[in-house]
Amino acid sequence: MKKKILSVAILGVGSRGGNAYGSEMHKQSDKFKITAICDVNKEKLKHYGELLQVDEANRFDSEDTFFAERRADALIICTFDNMHADECVRAFELGYDVLLEKPVASKREDCLRIIEAQEKYGRRATVCHVLRYSPIYEKVDELIQDGKIGRLVHIEASEPVNYWHFSHSFVRGNSGSTERAAPMLISKCCHDLDLIAHYAGAECDSVSSIGALSFFTPLNAPDGSADRCVDCKLIDDCPYSAKKLYIERWHRLGAPINSWPTAMLATAPITEEKLLSAIEKGPYGRCVFRCGNNACDNQTMHMSFKNGVKASFCVTAFNEDASRRYIFHGTYGAIELTADAVTLREYGKEPVIYPVSDMVKVGGEHGGGDVRLIYSFYRELMGEEKSPTALENSMEGYLIAAAAEESRMCGGISVRVRNEE
Repeated sequence: MKKKILSVAILGVGSRGGNAYGSEMHKQSDKFKITAICDVNKEKLKHYGELLQVDEANRFDSEDTFFAERRADALIICTFDNMHADECVRAFELGYDVLLEKPVASKREDCLRIIEAQEKYGRRATVCHVLRYSPIYEKVDELIQDGKIGRLVHIEASEPVNYWHFSHSFVRGNSGSTERAAPMLISKCCHDLDLIAHYAGAECDSVSSIGALSFFTPLNAPDGSADRCVDCKLIDDCPYSAKKLYIERWHRLGAPINSWPTAMLATAPITEEKLLSAIEKGPYGRCVFRCGNNACDNQTMHMSFKNGVKASFCVTAFNEDASRRYIFHGTYGAIELTADAVTLREYGKEPVIYPVSDMVKVGGEHGGGDVRLIYSFYRELMGEEKSPTALENSMEGYLIAAAAEESRMCGGISVRVRNEE
């Protein structure tokens, strides 16, 4: 039986909407057809319009015009965090099923508003928590569910964000200010909180958290530094120099014509001239100590779940290595997750190592998670399976994050995740 080809529109054709999900759907032409795109950046609109073979008449630079009517079976939403709630509700009203880039929204009330709209209009939504689709994280789930470590007692998790990644996204970039984006714990760590809640296997009862913006402020600007890297005497020495991070690093990687993060500065084909113009004039050329940012650069939290599982999580911007590290402590063993392997340590037995290279069979970002997410989204809309990250399965992490931010703002007090009597 021939499969139905689903029509798809994309709202926000940047690094994720255009380059990741849109491009992957375009490859899977037996399942998807991109019929319309919308973005305020006309250069990106032209580039991805041509790449995804979307007629010029169906390329929109006005969101209101785009939402004037339904333009496809499904809509991918990949805009700024704070825009997701309004756009997702409008999409449901028009009859779209939605592939929603994480984070779902930046506020607890917006998450609940999206859920209410989904129930009202009877639509389906899948959240792009791509790590849940990676074989690495699925292996951990399999070992826990098989009882290999007995009863899960504690999850110890950390996300060491690479120093240049943090400065790109959470200082110079769109996620540097909570006026434009969700708090860092949501914007960067919603993957982790989603995974922790999933592995814990129960609703979270209470959270405490401390964190701050400790480094990327004017008070820490080096003597003699300038507002922009191109005007600064430290341009060749500062580890956060835009020249070092965007031009020199791009050359070391072989000068790719279209790759993250340089794809955030210029549209493909990327050239040195385009990158130089971007750091001379655009936001990614600003001194990291003078960006008006307020995202935390370090945060720690503790969680207590209703089934007795406890969890701790730490995120920090000050790392060369950017590999997540998890340890799952159980009554009869432990599981360690690193960048290279999943290691099962049953007490009294030799460790069993599952190399990542043996598990990842599909290429692409996030250990193949991006590609497998698209497969799952298609099967969800065809009624063949329930998506692991369907909207209703993906909300616990956001409730946890909201409580954690409340705790952090109140000095680290314990906060109940739900206002239960």
